[in-house]
Amino acid sequence: MRVHVADHPLITHKLTVLRDKTTPSPIFRALTEEIVTLLAYEATRNVRTNEIQIETPVTTTTGLAISNPKPLVVPILRAGLGMLEGMVKLLPTAEVGFLGMVRDEETFQPMTYAERLPDDLSNRQCFVLDPMLATGGSLGAAIEFLFKRGAVDVTAVCILAAPEGLEKLERETEGRDVTIVLGALDERLNENGYIVPGLGDAGDRLYGLV
Repeated sequence: MRVHVADHPLITHKLTVLRDKTTPSPIFRALTEEIVTLLAYEATRNVRTNEIQIETPVTTTTGLAISNPKPLVVPILRAGLGMLEGMVKLLPTAEVGFLGMVRDEETFQPMTYAERLPDDLSNRQCFVLDPMLATGGSLGAAIEFLFKRGAVDVTAVCILAAPEGLEKLERETEGRDVTIVLGALDERLNENGYIVPGLGDAGDRLYGLV
């Protein structure tokens, strides 16, 4: 498993505002989209392409186009939806699937309550969107779900992660082509399974309490 922590002052600045508990939901949503667009540059560094010939106004030249089958972007509901627009800005031709997952607040174990994905993901590159890599349960289950459908490599884009979640994912994905792209690696998890210093519940801060 490869881990890339984006080290860019713009990301750090935006994360600082995102962490602030007084930041209202509209600004939180806008900043989330902006951060994900920045992270997407790193996440798509190895996206598959093929050479094509095009005609410029001056001559014929060779360029690159994203290969088929197109990449699949999979936000984990509900908080991952807040990351979707930032990702598809860079990958407008990607297909989008959805995984609905929820964490049991007592056991911290993930449960899948909905999915909308192609039945066959053979030879597909998949990009999973999940704001918080805390215990690693939900993201690990999502990655396993995609590999079982035939995905060949999976890149997860997360705004924050805790060391405990990364360690769990590394054990569970051993031998598989998995990349984790992060805005920041935080200190630890607290006794409730929340990232410290973190930013609270990303879903609640994006969309309010439900």
